[in-house]
Amino acid sequence: MDEPLSMKDFEKELEGSFRSLAPGDVVTGTVIGVSDTEVTVDLNYYTEGCIPLEELSNDPRFSIKADIVPGDTVTAVVLRENREGVLILSRKQADDLLAWDKLKKLMEEKTPVTVKIAAASNAGVTTYLEGIRAFIPASKLALSYVEDTDSYIGKTVQAAVITVDEENKKLVLSVKDVLREQETAERNSRIARLPIGTVVSGTVEKITPYGAFVTIGDGLSGLVHISQICEKRIKSAHEAIKEGETVSVKILDVKDGKVSLSIKAATEQEEPAKELEEAAPETYTSEEYAAPTLGDLLSKLKI
Repeated sequence: MDEPLSMKDFEKELEGSFRSLAPGDVVTGTVIGVSDTEVTVDLNYYTEGCIPLEELSNDPRFSIKADIVPGDTVTAVVLRENREGVLILSRKQADDLLAWDKLKKLMEEKTPVTVKIAAASNAGVTTYLEGIRAFIPASKLALSYVEDTDSYIGKTVQAAVITVDEENKKLVLSVKDVLREQETAERNSRIARLPIGTVVSGTVEKITPYGAFVTIGDGLSGLVHISQICEKRIKSAHEAIKEGETVSVKILDVKDGKVSLSIKAATEQEEPAKELEEAAPETYTSEEYAAPTLGDLLSKLKI
């Protein structure tokens, strides 16, 4: 059961019902009826509002039966009042007036948006966001250039707003930017889990003037600074290692998404282990050797 209106609520409704609305005014109301040709809106006014089908959306894929339901809140522009005293509204015009500010905010805040691809061309694909037609270039559809843009028609993707030009009605989105953000976040998560101090095997990926990058698996790589390649002082990493070579590296540090490695520290850690192995006594089978018991020790004592 609905709660009874308070005096303040009643005064607000009464005030709203007596306000004057004119063509061009922007109003917000609640959908109270949906038919095949129009949507009826409660404006908290002395008369209801009506949005004809052709004034509902700029998106050609819009379905009056599937995309709007009673209870939805809509913003529209007043077009006129018909003979029956009903206000004829346009949500399309409201989108045109208000959407660009929303789009600018989405771009400034780098907020990912979910859109459905409507059409494709060789240059890219088109979609709609806040009722505005948007373009996603083929170079921005994935991490690499997309040749078959037709395969994206009907797909739902996450994208970032990268260009908002209200004057020229130009809106450009990028799926690639969102994927890169996700990829970076996943990589940083894997890096954060690396156990510092562990010695792992890796492959020299690239040699630079200041050291070498070594891949250590799971899509991760780190830098071995030239001072961490070997004990002796060298001018170039090429003097001690070569690209494609498998090396042992010690994970020294993980900071700001970067991994610091050391071949020198890994070698130093392995050498003591080798010395111990070389100094280890001759091994015996369980039959040839068994740990002395207390009885054995007592029998050797001279009383």
